[in-house]
Amino acid sequence: RGYLDNITAIGPRTVGSPENEVLAVNYLLEQIRGIERESTNAHKISVDIQRPTGSFSIDFLGGFTSYYANITNIVVKLEPRNGAEHAVLSNCHFDSVPNTPGASDDAVSCAVMLEILNTLSKSSESLQHAVIFLFNGAEENILQASHGFITQHEWAKSIRAFINLEAAGVGGKELVFQTGPENPWLVQAYVVAAKHPFASVVAQEIFQSGIIPADTDFRIYRDFGNVPGIDLAFIENGYIYHTEYDTSDRILTDSIQRAGDNILAVLKYLATSEKLAKSFEYRHGNVVFFDILGLFVLAYPARVGTIMNYITAAIAFFYLSKKVLQPKSRAVHNLKKLLAAFGLTLTSWACTLMAVLMVAVFVSVIGRALSWYTHFYVSVSLYGTAAAAKLILVHMLAKKFFYKNMNEQYLGDVFFDASLMIWSIALAVMTQRGLCSAFICTLWVAFPLLTKLMVHKEFSQKGATMKFIVMYMLGMFVPYLYMLYLSWTVFEMFTPVMGRSGSEIPPDMVLAGFIVIFTMILSSYFVNFIYLVRSTKTTLVTLTTVFVVTLILVCSGIFFPYSSDAANPKPKRIFLQHTSRRFHDLDGNVVKSDSGIWINGFDYNGISHITPHVPEINDTIRTPCEEQAPFCGLPWILPVHFMFRLVKNWYLPAPEILPRSPVQFKVLSKELMPWKSVRLSFEVSGPSHMSLYVRPHAGSALSRWSLGDGAPVASLGGDYFVFYSHGLHAAPWRFWVELTAPEKQSDGIVSLAIAAHYFFGEDQKSPQLCALLERFPKWTFSSGWSCTYDLFVF
Repeated sequence: RGYLDNITAIGPRTVGSPENEVLAVNYLLEQIRGIERESTNAHKISVDIQRPTGSFSIDFLGGFTSYYANITNIVVKLEPRNGAEHAVLSNCHFDSVPNTPGASDDAVSCAVMLEILNTLSKSSESLQHAVIFLFNGAEENILQASHGFITQHEWAKSIRAFINLEAAGVGGKELVFQTGPENPWLVQAYVVAAKHPFASVVAQEIFQSGIIPADTDFRIYRDFGNVPGIDLAFIENGYIYHTEYDTSDRILTDSIQRAGDNILAVLKYLATSEKLAKSFEYRHGNVVFFDILGLFVLAYPARVGTIMNYITAAIAFFYLSKKVLQPKSRAVHNLKKLLAAFGLTLTSWACTLMAVLMVAVFVSVIGRALSWYTHFYVSVSLYGTAAAAKLILVHMLAKKFFYKNMNEQYLGDVFFDASLMIWSIALAVMTQRGLCSAFICTLWVAFPLLTKLMVHKEFSQKGATMKFIVMYMLGMFVPYLYMLYLSWTVFEMFTPVMGRSGSEIPPDMVLAGFIVIFTMILSSYFVNFIYLVRSTKTTLVTLTTVFVVTLILVCSGIFFPYSSDAANPKPKRIFLQHTSRRFHDLDGNVVKSDSGIWINGFDYNGISHITPHVPEINDTIRTPCEEQAPFCGLPWILPVHFMFRLVKNWYLPAPEILPRSPVQFKVLSKELMPWKSVRLSFEVSGPSHMSLYVRPHAGSALSRWSLGDGAPVASLGGDYFVFYSHGLHAAPWRFWVELTAPEKQSDGIVSLAIAAHYFFGEDQKSPQLCALLERFPKWTFSSGWSCTYDLFVF
């Protein structure tokens, strides 16, 4: 905890700032040197400060190119006294996003790594392989420092596996949410060694699907280093992730101890494992893995899972076919009844989903989105009760009109079989598609089928007796317990994300959809009870009453989305950029210029809750799009324009800003290449963070450039985006672009814009920006900085 407190006491550690490049580096080096002095003779410690320069393209956020210069890595190698050929890497990052102390993301991981280095170095037990500790200083700049290390550092060649320590929340348990690719032996290492396991292949498949707008250094080591690894992240309390509230006092000592116990144990296991040296021999195959209530992890090869899944599905289909064929004379009748129940169950799900999504749309349209953001129980009371009531209503009507005068026991039986059939089909389909998460379907087929066989005699002879209900509930205990545990994990991760997912995605529809899915899953083997009990009116009326009362309260606005509670804040995120823009024509003349504070709300509600506090931020100052300019002529720090509608950001007129260190943009040369393309060479110098935007004009095409691997990567929308950053000192940035174009182009062949972002120092916040920030309510996290934007045509 001492390490953590001292790192965060430095303050925000933005790449290029003295806090990141000098103070944090000096502190880490001081601690590492102290550890080195106290280490035993069994080990050798080597320390290297790397300041790489490089460039790469990445398909994250729709695709863009990154360029970095003179950023900082601190690399420590702990190895046996006589050296080691192979190594395992442990990675953290000490930089933070602007205006935040970055305790969980990722100072706590660096603190844990320092303590692990200290513990291992004092051990008299020699390691078989080296452990490389990378304290990287530019992860928040979209994974630049890890790229500089894995592609350029001499020690990188010895790495056979890695552990990446990250955060998507503040404290709590650290979740293993990515492993591999392939290399099942790594998961087995975690299973054997971790003292407090928390891992899920479901989380892995959700994260790798791209649903969550985030990425980690795991991608860089996997894609550019071809190294397998384990990705861990704290996931609790994501409401204050990347905000000013991410302070060290909010991370419990228990969380730090738990993470240290796990990572130390896994690193020791890997550093003494024979498999690390021969990892290529154990490369093939994926793994199904999931923890059981944090007590232990079940892991088995995906190919074994595939066999188990198909066998389970086959047994279920065999059971269903036997049921249909008893007696053979009524096989067609039985099949019709099973298919009718199957269709009715799916229809009830579809009706429930549509009804609840309509409620979510209504709530969003009337401006009450995210009413549950601070009070999660509101989402359950609103969407959960609506989903349960709709399901019951559909089946109650079917029982009354479609299955009138039919035997209740028979109906209960056939609807159980219909649910089993749905899960069996889902199991077969997910297995066929290669999804490791299919193990969930196996639970929902195997346990209910065993339960059915167990209670069959009691049910067929006496019906739905109390003994039958108790036995039924006991048989369903395992899948229901696991599903509730999994749903907690999913909602713990996803609910806070809705507050930072941009203005395009209606969060109420997303959360309502999740709640409906979990309601359908949890009710699938209890639908049959609707047909077994005499009446469900009381339950239906109760659920409807709770829904209606909650809806009225939500519509009234009583549930405010955000909270400034000191113990548990849930702030609204707002980004403000005091911007001065200049648009140049083909002759270099300024044809338009303006200055204002560009405001983006990071959630679906936009600024509607801010206007009462700051009246001048209203619908009359919506941001206009400069159609002729790439990215609408706006100074995006990252290409996240697709997450925000222009009707949901604002441009408040403000005085021009005059940075003390203005950007310098020079054209070095214009060349006609032998292959009939035009090469434009430029030189740029400016602050530590700049964004380059390129748009070829109609008839022109960007064919090559000196960035990444030489092949330009377009962002969503067709423009090109380059993210640039540098460390404390860097030479001017030189690059060239090559375009193919017609011989005569009166309006030029390309528009190119450069935005300079001032994230720290005396240029960061203008007096006008500071004054505006002070007026924002306490329940907001308002991150502000100054920037300039210049557009040129060539």
